[in-house]
Amino acid sequence: MNIKTDGQVETDARGEPILRLVPRPADINANGHIFGGWVLSQMDIAAGIVASHRAQGPVATVAIDAMEFIAPILLHDIISVYARIERTGRTSMGIRIEVVATRNRGKEEVKVTEALFTFVALDENARPRPLPAV
Repeated sequence: MNIKTDGQVETDARGEPILRLVPRPADINANGHIFGGWVLSQMDIAAGIVASHRAQGPVATVAIDAMEFIAPILLHDIISVYARIERTGRTSMGIRIEVVATRNRGKEEVKVTEALFTFVALDENARPRPLPAV
């Protein structure tokens, strides 16, 4: 994903979103922006979908790299959550998550935040297990 100097998003390398959501009135804080915890939850869900698919089974979130909010999410925004595998290890993988808000009836896209989520594949006893070969 490329960000132009005016904050607009170029969509050449993002692919399709894993989740697309519309925040509800209950998701806003007193400033009229969406709660950061709500955004983090959606990011974890999207990362979990990708991680579970790659692991071919259950996974657990074990770490989230620093996350910075670049722009607020507003009540009428449509939120797209993009995810891609950035790295894999023996039992774990890093999933890069990017969140983009579409506003003004699709006329504007703004990158909101991004983070790297680390997941570990789990066996039937909830212990780490090796990732299957690709």
